[in-house]
Amino acid sequence: MSYQNANVDNLTTTEISPEPVPAKRSFFAGFTEDIWAVTIGSTIIVAILLLTTLVTGFKLQLPVYQWANTSDLVDKVLSLKNILVILQTGLIFLILSGAAIGLSGGSIRNFAGGFALIYVLAIIAQVIAGNKLVDYYGLEYVIFALVLGLLFGNVIKLPDWMKEAARSEFFIKTGLIILGAGTLFTDIIKAGVPGLLQSVLVVSVVWFVALWISRKLKVDDEFGVILASAVAICGVSAAIVAAGAIKGDKKKLSYVTTLVLLVAVPMMVLQPWLIKVLHMPEIVGGAWLGGTLDTTATVSAAAELVGEKAAKAGVIVKFSQNVLIGVAAFFIAIWWTYRKNPTSQTTEKPGIGVVWERFPKFVLGFVAASLVFSFLIPATITANVGGTLKGLRTGWFALAFVSIGLEARFGDLIKTEGGRPAVAFIGAQLFNVLWTLLWAYLLFGGILFPVPDIK
Repeated sequence: MSYQNANVDNLTTTEISPEPVPAKRSFFAGFTEDIWAVTIGSTIIVAILLLTTLVTGFKLQLPVYQWANTSDLVDKVLSLKNILVILQTGLIFLILSGAAIGLSGGSIRNFAGGFALIYVLAIIAQVIAGNKLVDYYGLEYVIFALVLGLLFGNVIKLPDWMKEAARSEFFIKTGLIILGAGTLFTDIIKAGVPGLLQSVLVVSVVWFVALWISRKLKVDDEFGVILASAVAICGVSAAIVAAGAIKGDKKKLSYVTTLVLLVAVPMMVLQPWLIKVLHMPEIVGGAWLGGTLDTTATVSAAAELVGEKAAKAGVIVKFSQNVLIGVAAFFIAIWWTYRKNPTSQTTEKPGIGVVWERFPKFVLGFVAASLVFSFLIPATITANVGGTLKGLRTGWFALAFVSIGLEARFGDLIKTEGGRPAVAFIGAQLFNVLWTLLWAYLLFGGILFPVPDIK
């Protein structure tokens, strides 16, 4: 009898047990990496704008990395005051990025440990690049950040806590939002028709030629699109945009970004030398550098070796290409969705919803920042906050390039698809150099248009 009652009791208990209550979904659960990048980048921009305009005499103290000799290194860069500023800046970056990682379900403990090491490597890279002689030769921090990351990542096997922090895309997307505040449409207008024409002709033609070369070498189209975007537009930033638009393999993205930086080193040295040897006009040389080198900082550094006019022309042309990031992302998303659509199991053409899903959302933050600073923020305020935002942007980019190095492997450059992507990239870059030189002469050399009055 007691046995039956026990069974009845158990059955009753089983039948009336309430269904498990689903865990409450966090508000931040739907935040993607793009949304976090836009959120953090926008927060930094708005905070600097408010503090600069509302607090009289406010100027965020940023680390000093420039030094000419041992005395400068010890007294300025390695001084207690500067080290405290470096630590303070790193703490701000850690809090912002760590909050995103934690709220997205990542391990804050692992991220914090890995972040500390990546930040140290990023600081070392900036200190090396801050040397006067190194700066004179145009070797910027991105090169040293990549090399340090490559050396560290290829010598030891990365532990999980390090991998948690090596988030190159997240760091560079955040930096790109801040870059938008410095990419002004008013600067692009200064280049006039020649600058805009060169940007469109270089980006469009080089992109399709690079993709054609990739196909001829039997490199898959996913690789080809990322590679073509890096060569044609603006290097690592464009590669990340393209990879986002096609939902590309992160290993392929890491491969291309490593190539971009490795090939950039000889270009930064050889191109200014060729401009002088061939006695090119300064403006033509600057336009050539602006259309072929991959970052504004690289263009500035290389063009300074040529002359002041070259530096101004190069930066204006590079700004024109930077603005095309958003346009390129839109068209790549459409092209890949309608022409390739590798995930579709039907013959039905995908709709605009699929295009929107593929479109890298952080690009909207970049464009929005550019539009706001171009047309809504007074020029005096833009000038006041420009230096601070540039310094913070550099910090995010330094973290990104160290992470790229940590994620890459030297052997992959040869082993991946038999090294064909590397050959395709170099071939496309050679075409880019020659094609851009032709149009730099035609548009800035007084042949098709009067020589622009760049003072």
